[in-house]
Amino acid sequence: MSRSSRNLLGSHRSAGHGRLVIALALIAFALVALACTDQAAEPGDTTRAQPATSDPDSAESPAIVFAEGALYPIVITEEVTHDTDDPAIWIHPTDPSQSLIVGTNKNPEDGALYVFDLDGKILQEKTVRPLLRVNNVDIEYGLMLGGELVDIAVSTERVANKIRVHSLPDMKEIDNGGIDVFTDQEERRPMGISLYKRPSDGTIYAIVGRKSGPSEGYLWQYKLEDDGNGNVIGTKVREFGAYSGLNEIEAIAVDDPLGYVYYSDEGIGVRKYHADPDAVGAGEELAIFANVFGPEGFTRDNEGISIYQVNDGTGYILVSDQHANKFRIYKREGEADDPHKHLFVKSVPVRTNESDGSEITNVVVNDSFPTGLFVAMSDNRTFHYYSWDDIAGDDLVKAPNGEVMP
Repeated sequence: MSRSSRNLLGSHRSAGHGRLVIALALIAFALVALACTDQAAEPGDTTRAQPATSDPDSAESPAIVFAEGALYPIVITEEVTHDTDDPAIWIHPTDPSQSLIVGTNKNPEDGALYVFDLDGKILQEKTVRPLLRVNNVDIEYGLMLGGELVDIAVSTERVANKIRVHSLPDMKEIDNGGIDVFTDQEERRPMGISLYKRPSDGTIYAIVGRKSGPSEGYLWQYKLEDDGNGNVIGTKVREFGAYSGLNEIEAIAVDDPLGYVYYSDEGIGVRKYHADPDAVGAGEELAIFANVFGPEGFTRDNEGISIYQVNDGTGYILVSDQHANKFRIYKREGEADDPHKHLFVKSVPVRTNESDGSEITNVVVNDSFPTGLFVAMSDNRTFHYYSWDDIAGDDLVKAPNGEVMP
């Protein structure tokens, strides 16, 4: 029973009134339940997902109020032990239905990288623990290691001041205990991370943010490579990126094909730079959008960033309006007169609560996600899987495997 219902019942002193109100409350509860059932069954609606745990009440707190029309996820994962923060998607090279979701469990002593299947089940044999307050994670494909191409998951281990590298899909440690970051800095604690694979030569970089930092050079970029013994090392290649100082920088996303990196300067907006450290003007800010003080009006912080790519260079940038339980969507390609002008397209309310980490793919992993899969963390220790079909609706382009539907 909700708190408001308890308060209502407690406000009547007489037994007769109490019985009457109880009866009315039960009738109202039954009507609401019936309405919810009817709504879920309407054509075009997403049937309410149940968490992959046996407890149906673990999917969301009854005290949370979601916006009208908020989308239901297709899948809610099993719960982690402490605090979900950020997901990444690994696509199986030959069988997309065997793809994996890697998500962080943020705890200073017993953190972990959890691995889930597409049904939201935890794969305990692949889950990595303990990690010391593992914050964010990203995935890249084809790092040359020991003479072989290896897919990698790279995460930030905040308490240890390191980034950690694990191979996929086995989640084997391949970093010899971790790569130190922000060395010789007063503030070292890494938070956000995104990986960039340069199309011209296949070099892979990690772009890392921290808990706090200077107004310029807030992000550090590291080249990842083989140390000659089959372990990954990181070499710093540059410092870049403005910081307002208002909050934190955690959400970072890289658009490999177009060569841009985006990051949320929380409380201000999303900043855009060249991802290639050797690009002309690499240190110049190209744009700032999803402005908290802009006309679309973020409730408070702009957070998780993910990019839905279409193979012709178009698509969408999704930014979490964390405290409104919505994702605001912007054009990926910009405008004809300004490729760095990312216009607001629409806002989508979801039933993911206070999400600050998300990821998306256009790959058709199975029949439940016919035009792509969107994964977002929720603050009840779960990750939610949404279908791009439901997010796109009739307003946005649907491009399964990057190709626009005929």
